[in-house]
Amino acid sequence: MKKIKEQFSDPTRILTLANMISLFRALLAIPIIYSLQHEYWNIAFILIILAVLSDSLDGYFARLAHEVTHFGKWLDPIADFIVIFAVTSYLVMEGLFPAWFYWFYLGRYVAIALPAIYHLNHNQYILSSNWYGKWAAGITTLAIVLHIYPIEQIDWLPNSCLYVATGLMAVSFIKYIRTFAKHSATK
Repeated sequence: MKKIKEQFSDPTRILTLANMISLFRALLAIPIIYSLQHEYWNIAFILIILAVLSDSLDGYFARLAHEVTHFGKWLDPIADFIVIFAVTSYLVMEGLFPAWFYWFYLGRYVAIALPAIYHLNHNQYILSSNWYGKWAAGITTLAIVLHIYPIEQIDWLPNSCLYVATGLMAVSFIKYIRTFAKHSATK
């Protein structure tokens, strides 16, 4: 029997398994914060792990099913942002997380999102996540977990993770700016 060559699906699709996983991750911010507020520490930890796993699974399923979509390219980093921003907002308000990182994270996101929207509208260019940003999100999540569940013997690690994440975010930001400049020059 001859194997049929798989084809990529329509990149303009919205309703895909991968996109639903990304949406699920964004919505996890609500029960994570609720669990933290009510000191359901084990539930909060499990939900954070689910958010981390979903960040890997959405891309895996998108590639596996040949359903990499334009919407998914946008939704994935937005879902990361929503969860991290919501949880760090809560933690900063509770005095459990450094405000400097919170403001840096928000400013960087806005500084990337605005030109990304411009290029989508003017050049039909759809920005994709870069690996530096993905690693930064993962290390930021580790820092969040370590701020929620501190370990006395390694009390230096949570802030060290934030410094590493900040460096990765800066590199990621520079790569995005170069991408925007390249697409501006080709227009």
